[in-house]
Amino acid sequence: MEALEPNNIMENSELILNDDGSVYHIHLKPEHVADTVILVGDQGRVKMVSDHFDKVEHQISNREFNTHTGTYKGKRLTVMSTGIGTDNIDIAISELDAAVNIDLANRQHKSERKSLNLIRIGTSGAIHPDIPVGSFVISEFGLGFEGLVYFYDYKPRPFDKKITDKLQEHLQWNPNLAAPYIVAGSSSLVDRLQEGMVKGITATASGFYGPQGRALYLQPSITDLGDKLRAFSYEGHRITNFEMETSALYGLGQMLGHKCCTCCAIIANRSIKEYADNYKLIVKDLIVTVLDRLVD
Repeated sequence: MEALEPNNIMENSELILNDDGSVYHIHLKPEHVADTVILVGDQGRVKMVSDHFDKVEHQISNREFNTHTGTYKGKRLTVMSTGIGTDNIDIAISELDAAVNIDLANRQHKSERKSLNLIRIGTSGAIHPDIPVGSFVISEFGLGFEGLVYFYDYKPRPFDKKITDKLQEHLQWNPNLAAPYIVAGSSSLVDRLQEGMVKGITATASGFYGPQGRALYLQPSITDLGDKLRAFSYEGHRITNFEMETSALYGLGQMLGHKCCTCCAIIANRSIKEYADNYKLIVKDLIVTVLDRLVD
């Protein structure tokens, strides 16, 4: 990806800062951000994570971006809510990167870039009957249907391009929609967190209803999307679940040089029409599982 030269000064309209010098939407400065950041969608889920911390150093909130930074078993961590959707991920990841990799006082890129560990803990619906409600899925790849990466100078890695090409051929995709893309997460984080989890490709939709094949009153234009996704496999990789953030996290993270991984609690199974009434307990279990594996 073509990047701005380090000595380029970013104008006020491009890098917007608050009166206290923090980055615009997330209200964070570099000292507020740990090297490992846990991302959750729901603002209330931030406290579910930080309640396990030994201590909390910072609590900062603006709009849907609620951030707590502290330590868990001696390891410094940040947990931040992003809200729902890839548009919010674009803001969250871009501004986290700005907070740690731009000298905010002089509006210039730092000479050495910091790479963050960005781990999303989310909820999701499985699309295969053999992935039960209550299980955890870890995303080796994110599959995006929203087209976010194409607004950047995105150059896919060779394997990502191969699997994307095969998927586009398989789906015979509507040309009026953004072209799907598949991008890998961090193999080192997947290896660290994966024990007992189902590995797969996580599909990221641009909405909760029609884009995921749900029909309330309006009928989706693709009525067999779930069947098509279940039928896809490439070199042993299959599409396992649906959510709304991972593809943008992986795409932006890869371009910016951060390590990214998503772990999802399966609270529904779309193929057999099951839903977990006690989904908060499943999420709590996943939170503790991820926290403990991050400090091992």
